[in-house]
Amino acid sequence: MFILTAVLTTGALTLTACGSRDDKGGGDSSNGKKTTVVIGFDAPLTGDLSALGLGMKNSADLAIKTANKDNTVPGVEFKLEALDDQAQPSVGQQNASKLISNKDVLGVVGPLNSSVSQSMQKPFNDASLVQISPANTGTELTQGDGWKTGDKKRPFKTYFRTATTDQVQGAFAAKYLFNTAKIKQVYLIDDQKTYGAGLAASFKETYTKLGGKIVGSDHINPDDRDFNAVVAKVKNSGAKALYYGGEYPAAAPLSQQLKDSGSNIPLMGGDGIYSGEFPKLNKKAQGDLATSVGKPVEQLDSAKKFIADYKTAGYKDAYEAYGGSTYDATWSIIEAVKIAVADNGGKLPDDARAKVLEAMNKVKFDGVTGPVSYDEYGDTTNTMMTAYQVDKGAWVPKLSEAYKP
Repeated sequence: MFILTAVLTTGALTLTACGSRDDKGGGDSSNGKKTTVVIGFDAPLTGDLSALGLGMKNSADLAIKTANKDNTVPGVEFKLEALDDQAQPSVGQQNASKLISNKDVLGVVGPLNSSVSQSMQKPFNDASLVQISPANTGTELTQGDGWKTGDKKRPFKTYFRTATTDQVQGAFAAKYLFNTAKIKQVYLIDDQKTYGAGLAASFKETYTKLGGKIVGSDHINPDDRDFNAVVAKVKNSGAKALYYGGEYPAAAPLSQQLKDSGSNIPLMGGDGIYSGEFPKLNKKAQGDLATSVGKPVEQLDSAKKFIADYKTAGYKDAYEAYGGSTYDATWSIIEAVKIAVADNGGKLPDDARAKVLEAMNKVKFDGVTGPVSYDEYGDTTNTMMTAYQVDKGAWVPKLSEAYKP
């Protein structure tokens, strides 16, 4: 059957005849009919981390609109189905089930949080549904729980990511703090979540190998906002910096309360604190440090069109830390669909999810963040990292390099 869908393009309302997935020979653009392919999306769109999630959603939306405008896959019209996981694993699992139940969903972008991803990976794997996260850095997601001992095993064939791992990020942060910032004594805190704990552990391993000293360590509840007790411990430890494994909603008040106590040492964290919200929430963020995956998109020639198109689209939310990597994650699914259609004589195959998953191993293109491809674990082959420092209320890049621990 045919479905008439209203498509808003350049301010004009047009009607497009779209064939449903029930149409045999879907993907054939003859007679003007198109097959609808849905790309799912999952991230926190409300709550403390919504600034990151909304930037991700907009970037995925932009990739889909670009593919449709350019007719990147002839005969296919892409649609985004975006769900809010509230940064909660239980909600993410429910969202995974909802996306799996929609037979038109051939790939999912997200989530933001590694802990949420842990609840989604198996359901997606059982459904042979591709998942690509632009933000997950938990190493075990791609390399299994034994990666620390060198026993790397890919747990789920459907999982990919455009962000590098905490193994890389933590080691890069440790090297930067020890060698570049010349800080030899650090207090270590994490929020006990998958991302934060894994990042802190990776940092500690490399930092101590380099000769740095962990003068104290602690854990916090990420929902707390009063950190005076742990701040007193940090102040009395003689630490020259505080490394925090966690996200900006807790990191910002932790840093400010540390400065308010009279301990004028920098807080350093990973990409979870690299948000424009961090200096907004922290009046004493000056000098604080963060690492984030990739090179700043503002410095990349490959990102100029993305930045211009994002601005033209008029999104009210900034693309934030993961805009470029989200665009590339979404485009990876688009490219996989393109390969699956081309390999099937220009038509979407009946076993589309399986074929798109198969095609993911062939995906390779020049993206917003640079060359995009995936290794045998589903990890990005781009290990570029950047260290940032807050100066006058904004994150300023200090050092970028491709890094392998």
